[in-house]
Formats: sequence, structure tokens, C-alpha cells
Amino acid sequence: MFENLCTLPLSSELFAQAIHPHEPLIAVGLSGGHVETFRLPAVAGPSSDDEDGDVSVLSTGTSTIDTEWRTRRHKGSCRTLAYSGDGEVLYSAGTDGLLKAASASTGQVVAKILTPLDPSTNSPDAPTLLHCLTPQTLLLATDSAALHVFDLRTSSSFGSGKPSQTHHPHEDYISSLTPLPPTKESTSGFSKQWVTTGGSTLAVTDLRRGVLVKSEDQEEELLSSVFVGGLPSKPGRSKGEKVLVGSSNGVLTLWERGVWDDQDERIIVDGGRGGGESLDSIVVMPEGVGDGGKNVVVGVGDGTIRIVRLGPNKIVGEPLRHDEIEAVVALGFDVGGRLISGGGSIVKVWQEKMSLEDDEEEESDEEAATSKRPLDGCDSDDSDDADSDSSEDERVGRKQRKKRRKAKSKGDSGNGILKFKGLE
Repeated sequence: MFENLCTLPLSSELFAQAIHPHEPLIAVGLSGGHVETFRLPAVAGPSSDDEDGDVSVLSTGTSTIDTEWRTRRHKGSCRTLAYSGDGEVLYSAGTDGLLKAASASTGQVVAKILTPLDPSTNSPDAPTLLHCLTPQTLLLATDSAALHVFDLRTSSSFGSGKPSQTHHPHEDYISSLTPLPPTKESTSGFSKQWVTTGGSTLAVTDLRRGVLVKSEDQEEELLSSVFVGGLPSKPGRSKGEKVLVGSSNGVLTLWERGVWDDQDERIIVDGGRGGGESLDSIVVMPEGVGDGGKNVVVGVGDGTIRIVRLGPNKIVGEPLRHDEIEAVVALGFDVGGRLISGGGSIVKVWQEKMSLEDDEEEESDEEAATSKRPLDGCDSDDSDDADSDSSEDERVGRKQRKKRRKAKSKGDSGNGILKFKGLE
């Protein structure tokens, strides 16, 4: 269903990934404290009959992925990132105890605050998640299981560093946060409720009323979540709206909206003795991408990406390989419908295959000749001196793995290569 267009190597391990809501921009937060934004080339439009069907703006070899800006944003690691709803501001939070707001286009910091301390240790409370719920509301989750709500309506209230509300929906840190779409009765059109997972429980919190409900202990760690609407409704049983939750043992659970005490269905994404690999990230496939059905894309702890079709509740297609070792900790789709996966020290960009006929032709070509590798041509030798603060052992280990992979693929011909601006 998807083919890999490019691999973007990063200077240190990826902790956070954010995708711009309106432009082909990807922001990454790294273990070394850096924040970097990449701009992808525009998606090719439909070609005419007299043009080569295999030629697009992404496969001519002339398009580039540009680094819009790069900076050492945090003294510790950058744990989480989030764009504002209009895409004008990029928020970041790190282990240095700082929450910063920066211009998404330039990276210039426009505001920053000290996040609340961990009351049990009186030391910085490392962040786990950021989410812009509305233009006026920013949510920050931390290692101590706190969920802070910041009011963004005035710069002074944000600058004070004091959250307007603080909730504790779980006993363990919050691993995922998914907003629930506003109801038909909503006058603002913005979400006022959200689902969180933490430890082995799921909870629903309301912006005005606090924590509304908490599920029973699921006896498995819940790691990721996403809301899916438009599913077939069943009178008296289902309204066609569910929250999907990825667990640490390879099982995807489905929760009916409004029935939060326990899960409704289970889908085994990765099986095995004693449980499968963790499901670390999940995203809904947008309309116009894929086969037209309701599909979700799941990032797995073994470095693969699986596609799950809802309704039949089954895995479709072969797994996509993001990395041989590292888990897929971030997934998303950009404005052009391209899948972006992040994990380890790389980000990969995937494009939907054009047709089944093209897939069959490619498979026959691969059997007759060496398999194509459209990835190596876009690798960047990013050499920022500030990266010396990262672990030397980590860098050496990753270089060795990269060399082994490059040695294995030496001699393969490239096709559909993206390159970085200024690098030949």
C-alpha cells in the first residue's frame, strides 16, 4: 500500500515528532535537545496520458528536502512537540523544565515558562506530552502523572508559568492523549474533552469538570490511542465512534465512545508467546488515502508498521519496515497524504503506491533484478558541533549499524531519490 520515498537521518535519538496542519513540514525533537524542522517537496499532481506515469516531483531526482531551521532548544532532551491549531506556533518541552513557544516558520522563541515541579522531589517534572486542545488551551502531561492545563488567551497568564488547572487522571505517567470531537450541541466547535492512557487504565477528562471517568484496570500497559469516527452504527449498541488503544503486548483494543468502563473489542496486531511487541504509536489513515475503507496505521516495537482495516478488524498487506532495531514511536500523515514514521535516529517518508498493477510490475522487476533502494540518496551527514553533548556510545553504535546497512546495500541502484539541498 505504501512505498518508502526517503530516510532522514537525525543527529540523535528521536523523542518527539510533530506534523504541520497546513504545510508539508515535519518537526522533530531529539534526545540531544535539538529541535529541527524539515520541509518536504510538494506532492505531484496527476500526470497527463502522454507523460511517463512513473515520473513525479518526488521521483525526478531534482527535488530536495530542506531544513527550515535547527536549534539547540533544550539543555536536556526535547521530550515532546506540538503545533498550534493554525500552525503558527511550535511548542516544545524538555527535561530542563522549560516549556517554550516558538515561531513555526523561523524557530524564534516568543515565550517560555518554567513547568511546575514534581511535588514529591521538588525537582523538574519531565514532560511526556503536549497538545493544543483549542486556540486558548494547551495541555501538558508529565512523568509524575500530572496533567496541567494552560490558558493561552493572554501572554501574561502563560508567562506566569502557573497552570489554570491540574488533574491526575492516572497513577502512572500519561502515555497518550486523544481529544474527543465536539458534540453537535457545541457552540465553539472545539473539543472540550479528551481521553488519556496511563499505566493500565484509560480516563476521560473534561475541560470544565475535570476527570469524569476512569476505566477498570486492564492488566496490560496502554501506550497509544486515536479516535475513529464514521464506523457502522448499531442501534442500541454502537454510534460508530470508537477510541482505539495500543497496548504493550501487541493487542489493539476498541472502546465505544461513552462506554468507558471497559474495552469493547480486541484486535491482535502482533501475536506471540507471552504477548507480542508493543504498539507504540497509532494514526488514522485520512480519507483519499488507501482503499477507501477505515484503516489505522500502527507503529510496532519491532520497528515495523502495520495497517489494520476496521470492520473486518484484520491486518492488511505486508508490514512496512521502518528500522531493524528501534521501535516506531511516532506516526502521522502530512497535508499531501504521505505517511511519516519516526523512531530511533531516523524519520521515513512513505507514499501510497499508485495502483495494484504498478505493485505487480514492481514485484516482477524485483524478482528479475536487484531490489531498488530509493533511500540512500537522501541521507544527510548532519554535523552540528553541539551534538557532542549526546552520548558518544550511542553515536558510535548507530554509526556501526548504519555502516552495516550501507555495506549490505552497496551496489544497489537508486530510483526515485530525494536529496538534501546543497548535498550531492
